[in-house]
Amino acid sequence: MSTPRMTVPPLPRGPAEKPLPFVLTAGTPGEPIGGLLAAGRATIRARLREHGAVLLRGFDIGGVDGFEGVVRVLSGEPLGYAERSSPRSTIQGRVYTSTDFPSAEEIFLHNENSYQADWPMALYFYCLRTPATMGATPLADTRLVRQSIDPAVRAEFIARGWLVVRNFHEGFGVPWQQAFNTDDRDEVSRYCARSGIEVEWTGSGLCTRARRDAVHRHPGTGELLWFNHVTFFHVTTLAEEVCAGLRELFDETELPTNTYYGDGGRIPDDVVAHLRDCYRRAQRRFDWQRDDVLVVDNMLAAHAREAFTGDRRIAVAMAEPYSAALAAAGTAPG
Repeated sequence: MSTPRMTVPPLPRGPAEKPLPFVLTAGTPGEPIGGLLAAGRATIRARLREHGAVLLRGFDIGGVDGFEGVVRVLSGEPLGYAERSSPRSTIQGRVYTSTDFPSAEEIFLHNENSYQADWPMALYFYCLRTPATMGATPLADTRLVRQSIDPAVRAEFIARGWLVVRNFHEGFGVPWQQAFNTDDRDEVSRYCARSGIEVEWTGSGLCTRARRDAVHRHPGTGELLWFNHVTFFHVTTLAEEVCAGLRELFDETELPTNTYYGDGGRIPDDVVAHLRDCYRRAQRRFDWQRDDVLVVDNMLAAHAREAFTGDRRIAVAMAEPYSAALAAAGTAPG
């Protein structure tokens, strides 16, 4: 199926004019975070729903223990990290490093676990150590991303969905044992059966395929959002030399990770380039300060990571599980 000529609508007015993130600053530098949480929980939640992300700045968080306490007060029990696509290390309990990817690599905008059947509604980032240069966690409003995508491109994905194919080759990406937190093949198969993922054990390892929707409706606001990993997982979003190298090493169907239309059709490279442009036009950034806590509505805002120098250390926690399969059926997205 050919893709119609693409047009790029101007960024719509409305959400674009709202700060991202919304910043709540301590009245007195070093003020304990507990006072804000006790009196301002409802305010934080309301700003989060309106803006997509809230930055808590200038407070004494109380280290990783205090950060975990912030998560519990605002969102309840932190979640474990399942069906992994990024290398992470555990800092404490269910608090992890944001990623263990090398500092020279940019990580493109994405919504956490949007390739899964279930995902966290809330993400929490905590700045333990600031980078020397760069190293921001850019954000993009997924309402704006959706609205700025060419209508014909958007309609194609709504009609066909999207498909992620992951080939777990030894030495490329996260091993399947780490991705699924087990070395038991039967347990992997059971997990995938519950999650709508097709499994094929191959001579070189494991291949999984999962068809998902590209546009979702926010369960709280009712707004339509561009919520998927189509762009992030597509081979052309990797650095140009990495993309070229992988395409030389592997056939199209054996790439470590790639995305397609939901019926298996190839997504043209220029369509993915257009999607990347839409994300970048919506992107906003800020520089980390020590003890910053960033709260993100995972459906309203995509996040990324800039390359950096220095000893940057950002902790992350996830909360508020959401299941698309269990959600009440609404009107068809458009």
